[in-house]
Amino acid sequence: MSRLIQYRLSLSRLLNTSGSIGRGRYLSTESNKIDEPLKVEEAETVNVPPPPAEKLLVLGGTGFVGSHICKEALHRGLSVASLSRSGKSSVPESWANKVQWHQGDLLSGDSWKEALTGVTSVVSCVGGFGSNSYMYKINGTANITAIRAAAEKGVKRFVYISAADTGVINYFLQGYYDGKRAAETELLVRYPYGHVILRPGFIYGNRRVGSMEVPLGVIGSPLEMLLQHAKPLTQIPLVGPLLTPPVNVTAVAKVAVRAAIDPVFPPGIVDVHGLQRYSQQK
Repeated sequence: MSRLIQYRLSLSRLLNTSGSIGRGRYLSTESNKIDEPLKVEEAETVNVPPPPAEKLLVLGGTGFVGSHICKEALHRGLSVASLSRSGKSSVPESWANKVQWHQGDLLSGDSWKEALTGVTSVVSCVGGFGSNSYMYKINGTANITAIRAAAEKGVKRFVYISAADTGVINYFLQGYYDGKRAAETELLVRYPYGHVILRPGFIYGNRRVGSMEVPLGVIGSPLEMLLQHAKPLTQIPLVGPLLTPPVNVTAVAKVAVRAAIDPVFPPGIVDVHGLQRYSQQK
């Protein structure tokens, strides 16, 4: 019994010197520091830069198709720049003030390459008509130059607005189609996994010519409805491609922007029917 009393006395002395649970006291890891609040030092603040924003460069952004692509990209919240020989667009609409306009010629010098600064994707609408030699330069050489410069700059995706075959008309516009196909070939080499080639036929919509708007949809829309179910007929040699349905410029713009920023958009060629299908997807 005396041993039990001695044990209790020893336990009582220990509690009196080190802390009492009943009184809300606790043991400290440092000597002579009892009941002091726990001190937590603040971690050093590290400034982590935000992820880079998507910046789209539209080559030929002042043109009919290019202006619609700029508008669509802004609608999606992207930072948008445009490069063209004319520089700033003359479109009297508010969205044009939100585009970073660059003036430059892909066929002359390297000063235009400044437009690629900070760009994550490119859509090229560069093209035109004229003599065979001129058409090859503007549709082929100019785009090949842009593709190479974008690849060297580290731009991750490149979308090219090409053109569908038109059968017998190809022979009369040889420079145009030879240039387009040469640009496509270069794109496949430089961007094997980050390229998308759109091949529309006739593109319709409200097209501005000077101060006037030409409503191409008056012709294009009915033809699209008429020919969109005639896909088997387009396989007829030479004349079949003439039955390729037109496509709305808004649809082309939607698919071009999506192809430029969506990393899971499959690389490859998108024909008119693919444009219609993708443009209807949300």
